[in-house]
Amino acid sequence: MLVLSRHRDESIIIGDDIVITVVDIRGDKVRLGIAAPIEISVHRQEVYEAIQRENRQASRLDPQDARRIDRLTGPPLRREPRRTRPETG
Repeated sequence: MLVLSRHRDESIIIGDDIVITVVDIRGDKVRLGIAAPIEISVHRQEVYEAIQRENRQASRLDPQDARRIDRLTGPPLRREPRRTRPETG
């Protein structure tokens, strides 16, 4: 693990496109600002672990339960094709 010291308003850069900035320090809590591309997920560790648990649980879903869920939610909504205006002129 790399350990760095930073003051408020100082940053670290990960790769070419992730910037982590120390926004505030209050007692034993540090507030961080994270700038990352939209395709990179950023979560607190406890949230990430909860997502992983739910994903594992969902992957163990019995196929019959999945069919029951499908029946409850109904068929997917279909959109009407978009109509274009006739060209004039």
